[in-house]
Amino acid sequence: MRARRTPLVIGHRGAPGYRPEHTGAAYELAFALGADAVEPDIVATRDGVLVLRHENEISGTTTVAEHPEFADRRCTKEVDGVELTGWFTEDFTWDELSTLRAKERLPLLRQASATFDGRYPILRLADLLALVDRASDDAGRALGLVAELKHATYFEAAGLPLDELFMAELSEAGWTEHPGLVAESFEKTVLGRLHDRGFRGSRVYLLESEGAPADRVAALGAAAPGYSDDLTLRGLYALGSAASAADRVDGISVDTAQVLHAGSVSVGLFGEDQGGVDIGAVTSDLVDSAHSAGLSVYTWTLRPENAELPPEFRSAGRDDEWGDWRRLYSILLHSGVDGVFADHPDLAVAVRDGR
Repeated sequence: MRARRTPLVIGHRGAPGYRPEHTGAAYELAFALGADAVEPDIVATRDGVLVLRHENEISGTTTVAEHPEFADRRCTKEVDGVELTGWFTEDFTWDELSTLRAKERLPLLRQASATFDGRYPILRLADLLALVDRASDDAGRALGLVAELKHATYFEAAGLPLDELFMAELSEAGWTEHPGLVAESFEKTVLGRLHDRGFRGSRVYLLESEGAPADRVAALGAAAPGYSDDLTLRGLYALGSAASAADRVDGISVDTAQVLHAGSVSVGLFGEDQGGVDIGAVTSDLVDSAHSAGLSVYTWTLRPENAELPPEFRSAGRDDEWGDWRRLYSILLHSGVDGVFADHPDLAVAVRDGR
């Protein structure tokens, strides 16, 4: 088996820079482009099937609005404190969702990907596990899965416990001992429940730069501590060394802005090549602090389009044109992080491997 290089390059929802996210084509392409792992977002259907969608509200990523037989399913719900109107996975059976097709979530930025709208079906988690197994055999190495459990408290209240459903899917697919398995969530409660159910992979806590996690808000209301408490040195050490194993996590995952040193990232700091870049001058101390607490660190999401880049790295072109992505990727990939999530895995692999 060929050893993995570090940091890991994780295909964020597959390779959505080239194909609509969460489709078989996007995941297969991610591995073909060199990704070490892929990351699905996981939500549930009414009959307890785990499906891969960015959100449980699916009007922006599927053809559901084109199906008159589902018109009466359109409704308004509050999900994690946000009011949304559309169609929701928990109001459909898997057989019903299987009649839909995927479409590009960012069509104005990714017109090439949008040309594939309507071509690919929605996937179940079970479908992706089988795909990763096949891709691992083809690659001659164990490829990984970083599974994000979305809106766990919300689904728990709806009678669809994601931790229980997830563990059942892993067992059915023979994945309980898979070496490249990671579970992540913006809610630490569900990660603890996975531990209690015997989950053997790594558990990674997703941390926003602001706000509070939905599980804490559900339990404590306005008094709920925010993510900022977890990001302090004390908070990081609590995550890595809590007295209860269920309360500990193996790593954290943060947006790229938290890895960069606020106010100090300037394109003018760098020459034409990457030699001599003082990474420490342009990155925060979060990675070092988390590592000292025994936590691995992942960052999201590497995207090359001007609209998705920090202002210092944008070109004078349109929002959908690519800016100075290579320079930004080099900073992030050399910041000490253990893994990066990328919409175009080949670009991250090229920078990591010095191509």
